[in-house]
Amino acid sequence: MKSNRKKKTARSAGCTLREKNEQLQRQNLVKNDFVRIVSHEFRTPLTGIRGFSEMIRDEDLTLEQASEMIANAKTAALAMFPDKELAYDLIYRPRFQRLLNERFRLQ
Repeated sequence: MKSNRKKKTARSAGCTLREKNEQLQRQNLVKNDFVRIVSHEFRTPLTGIRGFSEMIRDEDLTLEQASEMIANAKTAALAMFPDKELAYDLIYRPRFQRLLNERFRLQ
């Protein structure tokens, strides 16, 4: 009698462990998909900003044209990520300003 009860308990525990393992695997897949999608969504605008930086550095632009390109980059980034102007200003404004200073020998 006790042997049967132990077998049932062991089978029940095995099912529970298997179910939990499957649940964890599904959750891990969801997490990996989320990270992949978010990573792509952030990389895309960053690649565009990097492209703007290279164009400003390499092209024969006037200060006014370069400034306009930077303003357009900000507009495009904020269109993709509304309400992130503060983050943009903290991260990218100093980089673009440094680029303009170097390129046009400002200050």
